[in-house]
Amino acid sequence: MTPVPRNAVVTYRDDGVLSRGMGLLLAGQLPPLPPVIAGAFVTGVMLFLGVAGTEGPAVFAPAVALLLAGLGSSHPHNGRVDWLVPPILRLTEYGFVACVGFAWDVPKLLIAGLLGAILFHHYDVVYRCRQRVYPPPWLALAGLGWEGRMLLVAMGVLLDVVTPVFVLATLYLAALFCWESVTCWLVAPRSGVEAADLGSRD
Repeated sequence: MTPVPRNAVVTYRDDGVLSRGMGLLLAGQLPPLPPVIAGAFVTGVMLFLGVAGTEGPAVFAPAVALLLAGLGSSHPHNGRVDWLVPPILRLTEYGFVACVGFAWDVPKLLIAGLLGAILFHHYDVVYRCRQRVYPPPWLALAGLGWEGRMLLVAMGVLLDVVTPVFVLATLYLAALFCWESVTCWLVAPRSGVEAADLGSRD
């Protein structure tokens, strides 16, 4: 069974390898909310200026968000307002993906498909934590994490292959998240209490 996470808020962050690595640099000493707000603000300003449709500064938005928001990823997230971190990360990721998609004339159905796959994953993680059927640690890594998905879209901009990147990302993430979710729930204990008991035994 998947071990019980130390804090559900940390699980909701959906950090990938790069963000977790940035957090290790400060060993959890930096409160998570200020760097996340700073990263979201800088990314939002860049998108507001309309650079998502160019090959210039827009492609650095994920790097800025990663450098800033990732620094607090190893913090316990036990502060009174640390619950705000995941929603801000979601807003940053969804906003970036949508802005790039519309700016580069990606079919709207494809934009909705990619965002839908990511939204499904995030909803599934929240529901699992509430039912004490926790997602495996490797899922966020295989799903690239919020920063990995943003960097993937930015790479599509750099290489001028935005639409193919959206297609591949949608197919991969939808297949991964749906397959893992279905297989997990099929073998999950009938009650959350039973899941927690089994997780604590491990």
